Parts: sequence; structure tokens; C-alpha cells
Amino acid sequence: MGRYYRYRLPPWARDCIVVCERCTMPIVIFQSFRTIFIPTTFDVILLGILIGIFIAFQLEWF
Repeated sequence: MGRYYRYRLPPWARDCIVVCERCTMPIVIFQSFRTIFIPTTFDVILLGILIGIFIAFQLEWF
């Protein structure tokens, strides 16, 4: 089929991607504050995963 294009998806799927994309930044900020004040291994790993997802959304890999 070729490359994945977000704009070929049905409207409901695009809306879902947009909602997830807009929710990642506040979640990353909250998780970074939590990791700074109460650092645990799980918090650091979760913050890394969330930052990776945020970067993927910014580069439109999703």
C-alpha cells in the first residue's frame, strides 16, 4: 500500500489521533514534575515513554 498517511484515515480516527496528540503535553509536564519530586524507576521509565510518544506525534510518525 505505501506509506502511512494520517489524512487517509476516517474522520473519527483522525479525531482520536488529534485528541491523543493534544493530551500528551499536559501529561508529560505532570509526569516530569512527579519524577522531579518523587523519583522512582517506574516514573523515569514512564516519562521516557511519554516523551517518545510526544516526539513521535510532533514528527507525525503516528
